[in-house]
Amino acid sequence: MMADDEATTTATPPENPAPPHSEPPQRQPPQRQWAVTASILVTVAVLVVTALLVTGQYVRSIHESRGFTVDPAPGLTVPTPAIVANPFDAPEPTKEAVAAALAPYLSDPDLGSLAGHITDAITGTVLWTQDPTTARVPASSTKILTAAAALLALPHNTRVTTKVVRGEAPGEVILVGGGDVTLSAQPLGESTYYWDAPRLDDLVNQLETAGTEVTAVQVDSSAYDGPKMAREWLTQSIDDGFIAPIEPVMLDGGRLIATEPESPRSTEPARAAAQTLASRLGLDAAAIEAVAEQTAAPDAEVLAEVASAPLLTRIRQFMVESDNVLAEAVGREIAIAAGETPSFRGTSRAIRSTLATNGLLTDGVTLEDASGLSRRNQISVAVIDSVISTSVGTVRSDEQGRATVAPANAAVVVKLRPLLDTFPVAAGSGTLETRFDSDASTPGVGWVRAKTGTLDGVSALAGYTVTRSERILTFAFISSDSNAFASRPALDALAAQLRTLDGDTDGEN
Repeated sequence: MMADDEATTTATPPENPAPPHSEPPQRQPPQRQWAVTASILVTVAVLVVTALLVTGQYVRSIHESRGFTVDPAPGLTVPTPAIVANPFDAPEPTKEAVAAALAPYLSDPDLGSLAGHITDAITGTVLWTQDPTTARVPASSTKILTAAAALLALPHNTRVTTKVVRGEAPGEVILVGGGDVTLSAQPLGESTYYWDAPRLDDLVNQLETAGTEVTAVQVDSSAYDGPKMAREWLTQSIDDGFIAPIEPVMLDGGRLIATEPESPRSTEPARAAAQTLASRLGLDAAAIEAVAEQTAAPDAEVLAEVASAPLLTRIRQFMVESDNVLAEAVGREIAIAAGETPSFRGTSRAIRSTLATNGLLTDGVTLEDASGLSRRNQISVAVIDSVISTSVGTVRSDEQGRATVAPANAAVVVKLRPLLDTFPVAAGSGTLETRFDSDASTPGVGWVRAKTGTLDGVSALAGYTVTRSERILTFAFISSDSNAFASRPALDALAAQLRTLDGDTDGEN
């Protein structure tokens, strides 16, 4: 197996194939109800159009926020805004048309054993399937379920905090991890790997400004429970930069080189964070080496505190860049919100139960982790596609023939809506930045948004696009028993063909 390569990519540098290893690289009154429904429908239309038409500016802003020099973006052709009576009047492609569009590409041997599921997100009609319900190793497309569960379980502006509290001994302080793995060792004013990351130096400044005398630093990582490595994660993946032991405080996701996506990770990220704090406070080598685990008193005085970026920002980053450590940390937040233990098992139970409680399909789902790095994860393409299509919204016709969001799903749809803006853009951002570069996949450039997944022998692609007739389609593909890297262009081609559909009813496209 090889480590999940997507864990090593960013929104800026192209992803680099990982060398092979013995481990994965990787109810309201009718009138009011209609008003709410209309608002939801307009939201869908605006979000999808915005997500797909302003890709260039979206990618440029990410690059600039990371400190990269970016050439001026070419001018965008923006359609004149117009109010439409029903944003879902576009013709729906027929099953025959979808099959005909895919047929020339399904025989590609690089696809290996293919499972696929394509849905008209407006009607919920399944337009094409192949082995839809068999649970397969999903690789990093697992993160779609993690992101959805987080959006359903937590306020989208949730931040997690890292504190420094007073210890029991004179001059002793304790770094208390609250679940933020994005705390950065980068000096103030310098770019960070994680978006809107808090700084260790901010903690230092707060302590120094308050005149706190520090002679010893300890670390409290008791916020998490259970093993720090999931089953089928190997220690080699730490050196390869795909994962770190999951602890509730880290510097830059445990990276030894703060802004390098593929940097080797620390084997003791919480202790390393506390040691760096001790060093920045000017403690001597003996005191730095003496840093150890110590649980802070519940009523310990808080001396300094910083907060992470909002939940939605962190979800976007682990989706766009396929960051395994960040996905696992958000998974622990889901577990805590669901009343589960913040461990691998608790997180897995919480993700499944959160999705099921909100009416989402979870048949056959087995989860070992929240990131998709473990080959013990098993998810069908039908489940993955159903999560994406639900985020667009299940639609039906009322007595007057108007498209409406099913009332039982309305709250779920609204909570899931931001999921649509977390997928990488074909040839534009994250793990799709260097893909969709063949003749067969070119139609999808800028129009397909999808989450990738790569493990040894497994490649996944799941997301959504808008057809030429302006119909929203969602899809999930998993290629198994294949060369993971060779199968990528073949999957890109399949997704791109959905963009070419024009809604003909006679099977022609």
